[in-house]
Amino acid sequence: MAKTALISLVAGSCLMTTAAATQRTTIRATAIRATVRLDGRLDEPFWATADSIDDFRQREPLEGSPATERTVVKVAHDADALYIAVRCSDSNMGGVRASQLRRDADLSSDDNVRLLIDSFDDRHSAFMFATNPNGALWDAQFSGVDDLNENWNGIWAVAVSRDSAGWTAEFRIPLLALRFRAVRDTKFGFNVRRFIRRKNEEDLWRSYGRAQGFYRLNNEGTITDLGDLRRPHDLELYPYVLGRAVEAEHDSVGRETRGGYLNGKAGVDAKLGITPTLTADVTVNTDFAQVEADQQVINLGRFPVFFPEKRQFFLESSGIFGLGTPGRAQLFYSRRIGLDTSGAPVPIIAGGRIYGQLGRWKVGLLDAQTGGADDANDAVVRVQHDLFDRSYIGAMGTLHAGLGGRGVQRAGGLDLDLPLVVHGTNVEPKIWIAGSQRPGVPGTPLAWRISTDNPNDLFDNFVSLYRIDAGFATPLGFVRRTGIWETTGHVDFMPRPGVLGIRQLDFTFPIPSWDVIANQNGSLVRSADWQTAWFEWRVFGGDRQNGDHFEVNFQRLMDAPTDTFDIFARVVIPPGRYWWSRYELQYFMNAGHPLSFAAFANWGQFYGGHSTDLKLSAAWRGGGHVIVSSDLIRTRADLPAGAFTTVLSANRFEYDFDTRASLLAFVQYDNASERVDFNVRFHWIPVIGDDVFVVWNSGYSTEPLSRFRFPDTRALARPLDGAFVVKLVHRLTP
Repeated sequence: MAKTALISLVAGSCLMTTAAATQRTTIRATAIRATVRLDGRLDEPFWATADSIDDFRQREPLEGSPATERTVVKVAHDADALYIAVRCSDSNMGGVRASQLRRDADLSSDDNVRLLIDSFDDRHSAFMFATNPNGALWDAQFSGVDDLNENWNGIWAVAVSRDSAGWTAEFRIPLLALRFRAVRDTKFGFNVRRFIRRKNEEDLWRSYGRAQGFYRLNNEGTITDLGDLRRPHDLELYPYVLGRAVEAEHDSVGRETRGGYLNGKAGVDAKLGITPTLTADVTVNTDFAQVEADQQVINLGRFPVFFPEKRQFFLESSGIFGLGTPGRAQLFYSRRIGLDTSGAPVPIIAGGRIYGQLGRWKVGLLDAQTGGADDANDAVVRVQHDLFDRSYIGAMGTLHAGLGGRGVQRAGGLDLDLPLVVHGTNVEPKIWIAGSQRPGVPGTPLAWRISTDNPNDLFDNFVSLYRIDAGFATPLGFVRRTGIWETTGHVDFMPRPGVLGIRQLDFTFPIPSWDVIANQNGSLVRSADWQTAWFEWRVFGGDRQNGDHFEVNFQRLMDAPTDTFDIFARVVIPPGRYWWSRYELQYFMNAGHPLSFAAFANWGQFYGGHSTDLKLSAAWRGGGHVIVSSDLIRTRADLPAGAFTTVLSANRFEYDFDTRASLLAFVQYDNASERVDFNVRFHWIPVIGDDVFVVWNSGYSTEPLSRFRFPDTRALARPLDGAFVVKLVHRLTP
C-alpha cells in the first residue's frame, strides 16, 4: 500500500476515539466514478477521503471494552457495485493465523473479517461476506434468528494485502449479488466483525453485547448516502456439460452385477431477476455429480438418521422453505426430491422456483419434475409476513403427485416466530402446526410444537412440547417418529469466573437437559408411558480463554422397544424396558492451532450390558496449502444377546493451489457396511461464476470372506460401484 494512502486510512477516522465518544450508528458511502483496481492496497485517491469507522468493541473476552487491535472500515459505491475496505492493524503480524484458501472453507481457524449487509434494511435478513489474510472467499445468507445458509454462493471478489503493521481486505460486491428495493436515498443495514484467532477475540462495530452478537440484526448499523441505486433486471445462465465413465458394479464377493458404460450430459440453470426483490431460478436436466459424498454413519438406534442437503439448487435461499424442526419433523426436506431413500440420485428433468420479497411479504415457490423410478411432480409454496423486528407469521404447503396425478399426497402448516428483547434479555416464543393427507389415511393427522428460547449469556434456557399424530406423513418432509408426545429442553448456567484460564463455564446441574418421548395416548408426566428418555447433567464444562472446549457429563437413558430390532451384525435387542447410566468426557482444542486434537469418550450401561464409545479427531493446518484431518469412531459393546465392535473412519486430505483451485480427497470406512469409499474432487474456478470439476468416486468391499477384499490390489478391478466425471459450468450474462 502507498504510505500516504495507509496513513490517511488510519488517521482519517481519528476524528472520534472509541473510548470517549458515543458509538456511531451510520457510515457514509463515497460515490465514485473512476475504475477501481482491486488489489487490497487502497491506492485510489477516494479511499483517503472516504468516511470511516474505527470504534470497534469487544464482545469476547471483555464485553464493551475497546478492541485490542485497531480496525478501520470505509465504504464506497458506483453504479454497479459496493466497495468496502477493512484495515486490520496488528501489533504482532507473526501471530496472525491464515491457513485456509479454499472457497467456503471454515474461516474460524484463522484471523478473519466478516461483513453483514442487510440490503432490504428490514432487520429480517442479510448477506454475509468474509475473508482471511489469504483472501479466501466465504459467503452466506442469513434470515430470522439463527438460519445461516453457508451454501449460498454470490458473485463477488476480494483482494488482500499484508505489511508489517497489519493486513487489508478490499471487497467488491456487485449489486447483482444483493437484493434491495429501488427507492430514493437507498440505505443498507450494516455491521462488521473481526476475529483475532490467537487472542480468541471477537470485535464488532455494532451489536457487541453478549446477549446480542453479529446475527442480532435489530442492533445493526447503517450505510447511508448510497443515492438512488438500481438493480438491473438481470439474467444469468449457467449451462453445463459433463462426461461420465461409470465402472462396472460388483457384489461383495466380486461378481459383476451391472456393466460399466460411458455417457455424456448437458443442462442449464438460469437465474432471472423478475424485480429487484424477486428472483426466479430454472433448472433443466439437472446433475449434481460434483457434490461431496455424505458422511457415513453407523446407526445403533431404532430411528432414521437425518442427512444434510448438499445440492446447490436446493440450498440457495433455502431458509424461506423451512417450517418445523430440522432433524425431527419438518414440512419440507429437499433430499426427498431427486434422491431415493438410500441417497442414490433420481433424475430431475426440470425444476423452477421463485423467491424473494414483496413489501413485508417473503414468498417462495418451488416445482420439480423427477423421472426414472420416481416419476412425479413435487411442489412447495411458502409465504411469510414480517412482524416487528425479526418476527414473522407464515404458511406453507407441499404436494407430491405420482405419474398421471395418481397417489397425490399433501401437507400444509402455519408457523409464528416472535424473537423479543425484554429488559435486555432475549426471549423467543415460537409455534408451528402442520397437517398431512395421503391416500388410505383418513382425516388430516397433525403435528405441532410450541417452544420458548432464552439464549443469554449467564442463562441459556429452552423448553419445547411436541405432538405428532401416528398418521402424520409429509410427502416432501422428514419425520423422525410419529404417534408421540415429546418434550425437550435445557437450563444452562454459564458463569465467567475469570480464573485458571477459563473464559466461561457451563453447568446443567441440578436441572438436566432432557428429551422425553411418550406414547400419543399416554402422558409425559407418567414414566410408564415413555418410549424413550434422555437426561444429561453437565457437572463441569465450558470454554477456556484460548478457545478450547471441555465437558464432564453424566447421562441417564431409557428405551422401551416393543419389537425386536437388529442393533449390529446379527445382534438383536428384544422387546423390553431398559434403563441405563453413562459417563462422558469431551475435550476439543480450538482449530487455530497448527495441529489440533479432539477426544470424546462415553461409557457405561447399555441395553442390559455395557459399551464404550471413543471418538478421536486430529487436524493439521500448516498455514500453507495442505490440510489433513482424520476422525476415528469406535464402539465396543457387550450385551446379553452378543458382543460387537463398530469402527468408522473418515479421513480428508486437502491441497489448495490458490483461492480458486483445490483438490480434496475424502476416504471413509465402516465395518457395518463393510466397504471403503473414495471421493476425490478437483475444483477450479477460472473466474467467479465458472466452475471446472473433476470427480472420482469408488467403493470397495472389505468383507472378510471376499476374495477381492480391499486393500488387496485385485479389489481395484472389482469395485462395488464407481464413476469418473468431468463437469464444466460457464456463467453467461446475455
